[in-house]
Amino acid sequence: MEFKKCERCGCFYLSETAVCENCMPKDNFELSKLRNYFDNENYSNTIDHIAVDTGISVKNLNRYLENEEFSKIYNKLNISNNL
Repeated sequence: MEFKKCERCGCFYLSETAVCENCMPKDNFELSKLRNYFDNENYSNTIDHIAVDTGISVKNLNRYLENEEFSKIYNKLNISNNL
């Protein structure tokens, strides 16, 4: 285990995950919301519109879109200047 700083709230914790135990449920909820959003064929192609549509912060969207899970979608989006 490593001593890390939570990417969501900034607290320090021991773990292998990117976020602390308190923020994990929030991250899972937002990831689920983002997956559902991208299941819709008519999703927006800009990070600002996705943030407004989903209620997920641009900071967290950038972090989520770096995941391999969203790599195909990321390549279709017009957000290269935002990351």
